[in-house]
Amino acid sequence: MVENDYKVRLEIFEGPLDLLLYLIKKTEVDIYDIPIEKITKQYLEYLQVMRMLSLDIAGEFLVMAATLMLIKSRMLLPAEERSEQQALDEDEGEEPRWALIRQLVEYKKFKDVASYLGHRALEQEQVFPRHEGSEPETGSGELKLGDVSIFDLINAFNETLKRVAQKENLREIFEETYSVTDKIEEILWTIGEKGALKFHNLFDHAATRAEIVATFLALLELIRLKQVRAQQSAHFAEIEIVKAAS
Repeated sequence: MVENDYKVRLEIFEGPLDLLLYLIKKTEVDIYDIPIEKITKQYLEYLQVMRMLSLDIAGEFLVMAATLMLIKSRMLLPAEERSEQQALDEDEGEEPRWALIRQLVEYKKFKDVASYLGHRALEQEQVFPRHEGSEPETGSGELKLGDVSIFDLINAFNETLKRVAQKENLREIFEETYSVTDKIEEILWTIGEKGALKFHNLFDHAATRAEIVATFLALLELIRLKQVRAQQSAHFAEIEIVKAAS
């Protein structure tokens, strides 16, 4: 089991719309023609992993889960009943599925503009050097997880769990305790020795599910403390863990 001597406190600033956009991009589907059943299944799987890791899940994530389940249930109705329900939705307002798509499209536009402005700001910093000793002001207070999102990390962690669970020699040893603190020291030592490490290599010697969880929580804490960074060469590429710049 995981020894609870080091409680990881990781705030997730990305919300349910961010997770949906991540899944849509990862699945390579049209935002206007979302396969609701497939996306709902993946969304609920991510929430399950987040609960297992004891990450704080905002109420908005649960509301979105309920919305997806509602849309999914309506799409499973017979054609006649679906038409009647659509008529009722039109009388009451916007159909839930199209309301969700509209939200996603508007939010994506907002994120694209924010990303463009962020890149422009970085370009300006390179053109106009800051005065020595000055630090850029960051008013958002958001926790930045290196060059990857929390969902990239959760996806990589979930894939690791699935891959390791397929090994015939994997056994849960409940008598053996895994300390997040010890795993933090182990990761720092490894990064110090090698300079960089592929995400999957963090779990090369993990023998149990509990050890995998402890290692991942240690990684999240190190990222939060800005001692290591997670980066990718491209979207959904393999994650690399490197020492953060001092």
